[in-house]
Amino acid sequence: MKDNRKDTTIWRNYIEKYRFLIREYEQVKRKEHPVYKLAQDFYKAHDTCGKSFLKYYNRYKQSGSDKDLEPRKRGPKYKTRRPLKFIENKVIELREKGNSKFEIVNILKPSLHKFTPSLSGVYNICKRYGMNRLTVKMKVNKRRIIKEKMGQLGHIDCHHLSKSIITGQSRKLYLVCLVDDHSRLAWAEVVEDITSLTVMFAALKCLNMLNDQYSIKFEEILSDNGPEFGPRESKQKQGHPFERMLFEVGIKHRYTKPYRPQTNGKIERFWRTLQEDLIRETNFDSLKELKDELIQYLYYYNHHRPHQGIDGKCPADMCIKDEQ
Repeated sequence: MKDNRKDTTIWRNYIEKYRFLIREYEQVKRKEHPVYKLAQDFYKAHDTCGKSFLKYYNRYKQSGSDKDLEPRKRGPKYKTRRPLKFIENKVIELREKGNSKFEIVNILKPSLHKFTPSLSGVYNICKRYGMNRLTVKMKVNKRRIIKEKMGQLGHIDCHHLSKSIITGQSRKLYLVCLVDDHSRLAWAEVVEDITSLTVMFAALKCLNMLNDQYSIKFEEILSDNGPEFGPRESKQKQGHPFERMLFEVGIKHRYTKPYRPQTNGKIERFWRTLQEDLIRETNFDSLKELKDELIQYLYYYNHHRPHQGIDGKCPADMCIKDEQ
């Protein structure tokens, strides 16, 4: 009973806060507020995200119900996407005839149009029915630019998250991720700032996880020219946390060309995939939940999600191939 009363109090305070913000906001809109002249001043003073506030405000104005002021939790897309049954049946039928996933997509596209499953969607259907063993070797020109073995080159970068990613909060959060060039195995850490010291410790965690889980020992790491990764001038490198860490573990640091993010394209593609699968349209109740979901997604990405850049294999499959 005590816990229930505590939860009720928290929700009541949350609703009262939003009612207060709505009254203040409407005064600003009518240009009657004694302090704030612009909406952006109002958002800044109350440390709230304008986009997030307006979402709840518009819901509330349409219905007038306090329930529309409560957060609506949505799960990650990669856990919920399932095709219609008749599409699954068509994929299975074509797979039984020996077609690869590339051929299945091309065969279905003229009849299904926008409902055609993606390559990863076809793979997941085949996997669910135990039919995911490849029978046709894929020849992809991109394969020629991948390093010959794991650990020859790693790609590292930082990614900004939305301030409203945690429900009811407005805080700065970032991701630091390291991707192996050959296998595309990846690991990421959530951090609250991207100072050089914080990024150094996050990068060290990524190095240790990829080493412990997949026995990857990097020879070189490629980063952009951000200050968190250190200066290009050799005289100043020894005093920089990230540069010093790489020096101590025996890893060479390489930089991308200025204003050329394509040089670090593999990790840029990872950010896009992560955004589409896990982050976009997803609310997290706490920082702990965000970190837990990220770990689950990284396991899915490394072990179950097929990657077009490595002939449709999963990154973990490349790890097994190297061991053989």
